[in-house]
Amino acid sequence: QVQLEESGGGLVQAGGSLRLSCVASGFTFSTYLMSWYRQAPGKEREFVADIDWTGGYTHYGAFVKGRFTISRDNAKNTVYLQMNSLRTEDTAVYYCHARVRGILYWGKGTLVTVQS
Repeated sequence: QVQLEESGGGLVQAGGSLRLSCVASGFTFSTYLMSWYRQAPGKEREFVADIDWTGGYTHYGAFVKGRFTISRDNAKNTVYLQMNSLRTEDTAVYYCHARVRGILYWGKGTLVTVQS
């Protein structure tokens, strides 16, 4: 059974930093691309970042502009999202995502609130 569990969200001041974590289980984590998405209140879910199974290839949404870094630790079945220079518009629920054997899986999300 594939499971994705996010953590690390919280309340932060604008300009601050947070590191999100997503622990995966139920599949061979080290062979799958992993992604982060987010959904702000009243908006559609949007792509934040992804990372290939080696950790050598990463891709970011246009709004990131060098502020976020995705990484992974295959020994810990964990993918991270380091978020720096946070803005109020980064307030959203952040979701971990994987496509495993053609099926899309999502975690329950972790709320990030950036206060001005």
